[in-house]
Amino acid sequence: MVCDGVGRPARLCLTAGQPSVFRGSDFKGADMLLPNLPCVKVLIADRGYDSNKVRNMIAKQGLTACIPPKKNRIYDIHYCKKTYKKRHLIENLFAKLKDWRRIATRMTGALTRSNQQSLSQLPSYFGYES
Repeated sequence: MVCDGVGRPARLCLTAGQPSVFRGSDFKGADMLLPNLPCVKVLIADRGYDSNKVRNMIAKQGLTACIPPKKNRIYDIHYCKKTYKKRHLIENLFAKLKDWRRIATRMTGALTRSNQQSLSQLPSYFGYES
């Protein structure tokens, strides 16, 4: 998932639970999300995205990568710790999505009136004007 600078969802790509041939990596998701990103200057990601392949994809788009190096990197890669603290926006976005999961899992048949009202409030919950 990609979010904008205020924590609103910008792009979403669903993959299988273990999408990659590399154990525990997010490379396949990166292949789908990184091309044609919205206008950004810095891309913030967690250690799971620290690979030469992902860093090269980011550099080809003219972006600055703010990704902390994995513990097993041979050489240390500098990243801005102050900028990296903004990664909480994506974590908060996932928390909001999990909060709304209760509506999605209760829609077995027809929408109830309360579910319809809740869904109509969803865009404003994520900060979009309705």
